[in-house]
Amino acid sequence: MAMSVLCAPAVAHARGVLQCVTYARAISGIELRGNAYSWWGQADGRYDRGQTPRVGAVMAMPSFAGMRNGHVAMVSKVISDREVLLSHANWSRPGMVERNVRAIDVSAKGDWSRVRVWHAGSRDLGITAYPVSGFIYPSRPQMQMAEAASPARTLALSTDLHALADHDS
Repeated sequence: MAMSVLCAPAVAHARGVLQCVTYARAISGIELRGNAYSWWGQADGRYDRGQTPRVGAVMAMPSFAGMRNGHVAMVSKVISDREVLLSHANWSRPGMVERNVRAIDVSAKGDWSRVRVWHAGSRDLGITAYPVSGFIYPSRPQMQMAEAASPARTLALSTDLHALADHDS
């Protein structure tokens, strides 16, 4: 039952759905606000940034085509130098939280400047190669995923996300 609380889409009352920024901030501890496209610039001088994915880092994506507000997602696991697992919200469906979904680096230079990300609707990596600004590294060590998924933490995170979503509205 505790797991269903975390996996169920959370709803922000004013906007109607949980936004990727609210979820990324809650699970990563990176205290940035505003649209996802602005996180990369906001992080300059406040957080370390780079082009290498690390567990707990937030992948920041700029505005792109139908994704005018950009997107942010936390790296939950590094599989290889060209593949990671992400945890994020509001990607496959409005407000939907997805944990440990696959993303691959499809950039020509292997520098994580373009990615393809798992999409629930197609049950596969999407066909679009999205631009990536880079990775924002948290300033404190991240809790282990097992700790994050404990029943007490799941309920607390769910409650925190609802409160954060209401606050950001």
